[in-house]
Amino acid sequence: MPSAMEGSEAGDGEVLRYEETEDDNVSPTDLSELLKEGTKESHDRAENTQFVKDFLKGRIKKELFKLATAALYFTYSALEEEMDRNKDNPVFAPLYFPLELHRREALVKDLKYFYGEEWKEKIQCSEATQRYVDRIHHVGQHEPELLVAHAYTRYMGDLSGGQVLKKVAQRALKLPSTEEGIQFYMFDNISNAQQFKQLYRARMNALDLDKNTKERIVEEANQAFRFNMQVFDELDQIGRSLTEAAEDGGLPVHDGKGDLRKCPYYADKLAGTAGPGCPYHGAVALVQQPLVQLILAACVAAAAGAAAWYMM
Repeated sequence: MPSAMEGSEAGDGEVLRYEETEDDNVSPTDLSELLKEGTKESHDRAENTQFVKDFLKGRIKKELFKLATAALYFTYSALEEEMDRNKDNPVFAPLYFPLELHRREALVKDLKYFYGEEWKEKIQCSEATQRYVDRIHHVGQHEPELLVAHAYTRYMGDLSGGQVLKKVAQRALKLPSTEEGIQFYMFDNISNAQQFKQLYRARMNALDLDKNTKERIVEEANQAFRFNMQVFDELDQIGRSLTEAAEDGGLPVHDGKGDLRKCPYYADKLAGTAGPGCPYHGAVALVQQPLVQLILAACVAAAAGAAAWYMM
């Protein structure tokens, strides 16, 4: 099992370093192994949602990435609020690593980059995200022994596959090499992600939990995966709406500056309503129709001929 070279309670500005050790003493009944095996199917399903598959292929639009970042902000705000609440509770205290893991402040930086200083006024918690947030608050306040399931699902994923998504997003969205917009993925106070994950699993396995509680934690972790998949599906639906807007002749994609919802056309798309379209989008769509272009060309030719005749 790993052990911390400099201790796990590092002060501000310090970076934890961990000894390289093998997990020789892991038992099938350890919580880390139960979670690994018990969530394997959910993990595979989450990776195969359309949103994640498109993301991994670099098919992610900036507006959708911004909405995903907002969803993460609400999720981690709830999770870290409940972790702070339970930082001295024996069922969670050994897993409390605010300096190393907490993501809320990083997400605030990303939202400021995408939306500007008035970012709070330009984002809202979606329905799927709100259900996730509500469950996290319930667990933190009424069943804190299950909080480890949500922390495990989020942070261990961020330290693993999340690092792949960081590179994809930076390349696909042409984000600055100075890492604005992807601070969420930057764990500056973890020097070695693999060794930190070993330490985290060791702490999980040392929790004093009976068999029934471990089974409940595994089920809660599967529930966390389901909440994440619901958010992914919601984002995928919004993404299709944005794509349809472009194919219908609207502006290709909102450029990420300002508030997308201020345009009634996009607001209707996001809300799933059938309100009137944005006049500018309608005009562009009309002009892009082949028949209209042919008529316009004919009119231009006729006008040119009339002008030439007049000037003779």
